[in-house]
This record gives sequence, C-alpha cells and structure tokens, in this order.
Amino acid sequence: MKLRGLRLATQFLTRVPVPAVGDLSAEEFSRSSAWFPFVGLVIGAIVSAVIYVCAHRNSTLATAIGLLTWVWITGALHLDGLADLSDALAAAHRDKQRFFAVLADPHLGAFGVVSIVMMLLLKATGLAQISLPALFALPLVPAWARLGPLAWSRWLKPLKPGSGERFSWQLNVGWIVFWTVALLAASAVFAPILCVAPVVIAAWGLWLEWRLGGTTGDCLGAGVEVTELVLLYALVLA
Repeated sequence: MKLRGLRLATQFLTRVPVPAVGDLSAEEFSRSSAWFPFVGLVIGAIVSAVIYVCAHRNSTLATAIGLLTWVWITGALHLDGLADLSDALAAAHRDKQRFFAVLADPHLGAFGVVSIVMMLLLKATGLAQISLPALFALPLVPAWARLGPLAWSRWLKPLKPGSGERFSWQLNVGWIVFWTVALLAASAVFAPILCVAPVVIAAWGLWLEWRLGGTTGDCLGAGVEVTELVLLYALVLA
C-alpha cells in the first residue's frame, strides 16, 4: 500500500488536514480502503488520549470532550449514514422505491434525528463508564468498525450506484484477512472481549442481506456506528 492511499483514506474518513490527492481514479479509491482500519486506530488513539488527559481534571468533562472529538474528527460521516438509513427504513414500509427515494432525500426526518441523539447518548454513557486502563484498548473499537465496510461491500451486492459499491471491488481480499488477524491478535492482548468483533460485523451484514438484500454507502456508515457502539459497551462491561 502506498502512502498516497493513506492520505486518501484519511481525507475520506476524517477531517484531519492532509495534502489533497489529485488525479484520483475509482481503482485507487477502492485500494485505499485497505487503510481504513489503520485510520480507525488513529481516530481511537486520539479520542483515548483526549479522554485520558481530561479525566485527570473531571470525568464528566472528559466524556463530553472525548465524544466531541470523536464526532469532530470523523465529520459525523457515519452518523449521517445512520440517520439516512433510519429515515428510509421508517418511511419505506418495505416499499423498495420509497426506501431509495427517502434515502436520497437530503433532508433529515424525525427518525434520523432520534437515531443520532440516541447514538450520541449511548456513546456518551459508554465513554463515561470506561476505565482508564481500558482506554488502551479503545483504539481497537473504531479500527474494527472500519474493517466492517470492507467486508460488507465485498460480501453484499450494491443496491444503488455510489461510494458504497466502490470500497472493496479493487481491494485484495488478503487485506481483509490481514486486518482481521492483526486486530484479533491485538484484541487478545489488550481486551479479549473485542475478539467478538467479527461476529458483530457478520451480524450487521446478515441483517442487511435479510432486510434489504444488499447495501449502500449509508448502510455501511450506519454499520460503522452500530459496530462501534456494540464494541464500546462490550469493552465497558468486560
């Protein structure tokens, strides 16, 4: 993997200022997704460091600033997908055309707002309960979650044109295997409970296949949020 791919993945997944990537091809965009789990590790490391520093003053402040950092650094990219999917599922009533019409609507509906609020409340509650030693394992949570889109887009058929169908079509499946093994090894050392992550990723994929018959970019983003939440609570409860 080239560092150009890392720049592209960072540019796509975060608000971290990196040199812009020019002359981009669809193939290069797809191959850059091999860096997604690494970018997730960096996101988690930054959030962990912020919480660790702030926790020495006030735990409530640490939770608030940690969550704010998490949302800011990702640009609420995946929250947007969660909101769009929630609105579409609520309004579609299993009408496929209605589902896609609502999914494409740029306006945010009531279900979308509620899903964002609930997700942020649940994440804040989880971060408030996390122990300082567990912060060393927290970076693995967003890393696992960003492995999900690679697996889902490789496994499920795209339901409509868009970025969701381009994530892994040029990505060697060996990278998915590599990151799965690497993250399992790291989880076994720092937080064995996180070894459940492949099951969580598979469960979201199975649900998408059962409920929608495929995936979209919004479904991938929503899956990242759901995976992060489940693994965060697993880390806290363990």
